[in-house]
Amino acid sequence: MKATTARAATLQHKADLLRSLRLCTAEGIMAMPIVTMSLPVNVFMTALVAKAFILPKTTIGLISALPFVGNFLQIFIAPFLARWKSAKTITVLAASLHLVSWAALGVLLPWIPRDDPAAAGTWLTVWFLITSGFGAVAGVSWNAWVQEWVPYRIRGKYFGRRNATLQFSTLTFLLIAGWSLAHWQYAIPVFQVLIAGAVLMRVFSLRWQWVSPTRARRHVAVKPMSFREQFGVVLGARSLLVFIAFGAIWSFAANIFGPFYHVFMFDQLGLSALEVGFLATLAQLSGALSLPAWGHLLDRYGNKSVMAFSLILWQAQNFLWCFLTPENRNVLYAMWIWGGATSAGFILGQFTLLLRLIPLEAKNLAIGVNLAVTSLVAAIAPITGGAVLTWALARWPDPFAVHYVCFTVQPVLALLGSMLLLRVREPRASSLTMVFGAMRNIRTLSGVFGLSFLVNYVFYRAQKPDK
Repeated sequence: MKATTARAATLQHKADLLRSLRLCTAEGIMAMPIVTMSLPVNVFMTALVAKAFILPKTTIGLISALPFVGNFLQIFIAPFLARWKSAKTITVLAASLHLVSWAALGVLLPWIPRDDPAAAGTWLTVWFLITSGFGAVAGVSWNAWVQEWVPYRIRGKYFGRRNATLQFSTLTFLLIAGWSLAHWQYAIPVFQVLIAGAVLMRVFSLRWQWVSPTRARRHVAVKPMSFREQFGVVLGARSLLVFIAFGAIWSFAANIFGPFYHVFMFDQLGLSALEVGFLATLAQLSGALSLPAWGHLLDRYGNKSVMAFSLILWQAQNFLWCFLTPENRNVLYAMWIWGGATSAGFILGQFTLLLRLIPLEAKNLAIGVNLAVTSLVAAIAPITGGAVLTWALARWPDPFAVHYVCFTVQPVLALLGSMLLLRVREPRASSLTMVFGAMRNIRTLSGVFGLSFLVNYVFYRAQKPDK
């Protein structure tokens, strides 16, 4: 009798896990438009601040920093919310408030003065700070919630496939947004329609999150730890601290001039929102096609070495930004395809490596500290970059030369930071040279560029199930 009951419970647990995984993918697809719009650099936000309201670069830099400010401020909120309600509840509640704030922007957008950049900048700055705060809390809680119920043995493969699927949702939105904004000359009603569509899709996403029958993988009674005790645990996790230090360097490198790559394409290279959206779509598509292969590489060789290799491939081509002109801007198509394919391993590895390094007894605080430290640096970066660009453009007559010098910062700092990444101690990780060796295999290269059916046998290795 007990055996029958145990078997039924096991089957029900497996059924619940499969349904939760399907709902997790489905809700992610519906969430991607509003998540994409909430990022500090994307076609929608760049068109809003550079075309619809034409804000100065210092204001654009400030607005680009606000999501990172929200990520920093969440450290004072998220750990205490985690002691009040479950991670799932906090995720849905914070995401719902984030949705309401976007709906409010859609309603209020016509009342923001387009002929007064200072007033428009103030409106958008205050709103973006509020919505970024809600988004940051939702993001931290979602990471903690996912770690509770997704088995370790399938994380690399599952999230590789899930993220690849989500990329198609993102690229569809980017194409629609780019085409509609360019076709109707960045009219305010177009922005409102895009916001309304994203909000409606997010409603379905939140509904599926709430009904998802997720269960914690281990039901072990853990004595609650005080905030001071949890902080001590985090400080004692040396590899996590090294990873956070690397994340800070990368965040500064990526964000000091990151928001102005899109502005550069609009203003100096003369691209439309449709063209910029199409470039972003190519990057998303190549990233989606390469993610399954990167997931297999991460599972087999560990995160840090694959991440470093991916980062080197990605950032080396970013030096080409220093040679772009309106005459040779078609090079951007190859650059964004390559960048999307090579960056996918690094981006996926960041997520899975963090899940591996965080101490379970202080998981929410560890995730929060990582997000807070890196986001504080990332918040300072675009403000600094905007001030530097404004200062330099006022003193040098050649805007291309100014941008070329600024665009060398990201790849140089990122490549230097990869040496720190390799100092992270990760169980079952391989050396960087082993990853290079694996990448020489033509089947591996085919997988990275989308032909995953050629690499399944080589890079997938079954792992022992959780005990």
